[in-house]
Amino acid sequence: MAKVLAIILAGGKGERLFPLTSFRSKPSVPFGARYRIVDFVLSNLVNSQIYSIYLLVQYKSQSLIEHIRQNWFFSSVGRDHFVTVVPPQMRMGPEWFQGTADAVFQNIGLIKEHKPDIVLIFGADHIYRMDIRQMIKFHIENDAEVTVAARPIPIKQASAFGVIVANSNQKITGFQEKPKQPQPMPDNPQMAYVSMGNYIFNSDILVDALVRAEKKKQHDFGAHVIPELVERGARVYAYDFDKNEIPGIKPYEERGYWRDVGTISTYFDAHMDMLGEKPVFEIYNKMWPIYPSRYEGPPVKILDGQIRNSVIADGALIYGGKIENSFIRSGCIIEEGAQVKDSLIMDDVVVKRNSRLYRVIVDKKNVVYEGEEIGFSREKDRFRCHIDSSGICIIPRAARYNDWIKEISRI
Repeated sequence: MAKVLAIILAGGKGERLFPLTSFRSKPSVPFGARYRIVDFVLSNLVNSQIYSIYLLVQYKSQSLIEHIRQNWFFSSVGRDHFVTVVPPQMRMGPEWFQGTADAVFQNIGLIKEHKPDIVLIFGADHIYRMDIRQMIKFHIENDAEVTVAARPIPIKQASAFGVIVANSNQKITGFQEKPKQPQPMPDNPQMAYVSMGNYIFNSDILVDALVRAEKKKQHDFGAHVIPELVERGARVYAYDFDKNEIPGIKPYEERGYWRDVGTISTYFDAHMDMLGEKPVFEIYNKMWPIYPSRYEGPPVKILDGQIRNSVIADGALIYGGKIENSFIRSGCIIEEGAQVKDSLIMDDVVVKRNSRLYRVIVDKKNVVYEGEEIGFSREKDRFRCHIDSSGICIIPRAARYNDWIKEISRI
C-alpha cells in the first residue's frame, strides 16, 4: 500500500457561527451529545485505517488542543501512528497562515520528514462519513496526480458554489466560480459537481505546487493551486463522493450526506437530521462509528419527566420536565417543570424549574433561570441572548458563569 500522510486544516475562525466561536475555533465547536465537529474527519481517517495525522490549528486553538490531547492519543504501536497538533510556526515571518495552501507550505518540512507517497489535505469543519480508502483507490487506479472530492448537487443550486468541470473519465478540465449557468456532470445533466475541499496529492506534485504558489503569493488550494495544476495539464481528477460506500448505512439515510455547518442555521439543522426513527444521518452505526469525547463521570440519571425524540449524554441529571427534539450534553441538569423543545443544551448547563426553551442553543456553563422563557418573544429575547438571523437564540458560553457556579455549588 502507498504510504499516506493526512494533514487536517483545523484553523478556521468560524465567524458565521458566532457566538459559539467566541472562545473556540470552528472545528472545536461541540456537536451532538458528545462530539466536536473535528471528531467527524478524524473518525473517518481512523475508520479508513489512516493513522498518520497532522492537525494544523490557528485561531483560538486551546480548546481544540485540549480536546485532541484528551481524546485522540494513540498508544505507542509505531512511529507512524499519531495525531499531532501543529500551531503556526511563523518561520516565514510574523504572519499567521494566509490561506489553506500557505498553511501546508509553512509545514512543508513535515511532509519531507515523513516521506509519504500520498498526502491527504482535508478540512475539519464538515459533518459526514467517508471511506477515504475508496478515494485513494480511485486516485491510484486513474494514475492521478491530484484528486478532488466532489459532491454532486442539483444544477439549480450550483450557482452558489465553485463548480468542477470534468469529462466522462472524471478528469477535471476547468472550474467555474459561482457560475450563472453551471456545467452539468458528464453523465447527469440535472446535477453538477462542487468541490468539498478535500484533496489527495502525490507528494512530489504537492511540494512542487506549494513552492510555485508561494513564489506567486497565492495562498489557497481551491482558488489558486488546483486551477493552476489543471491549466498546466496535470492529471487532476474528481472523485464522486456520492459513490462512496459506508458499511452499516441504513436505507432511510441520505446517500452521500455531507453538511458544511458554517452557520447557526445549518449547524442547528444538522442536529435535527440525527433525530427521529428514520433520521437523515444515523449516528448509531457500529460499523462506522464516530469516536466521541471521553467522559469520566456517572451515567445519565432520569428521576422523572417526559422525553421524546431526544439524545441525552452521560452525566446528565433529569429531575423532571419535558424534553422534545433536543440534545442534552454531559453534566446538564434539567429541573422539574422545565420544558426544552427543539434545542441544544451544551455541557454543564442548569435548566431550572418551570423555564421554557424553544429553538435555543445554550452554550457551556450557563443557567436558565427559574420561570424564564426564551425563544417565544424576539422583543424580550434580545435583552438576554444573541439572536441569529435564522431566529435561533444563543446564550453564549459562560455568559451566566457566576450564577452557574452558585447553582452547581447549591446542588
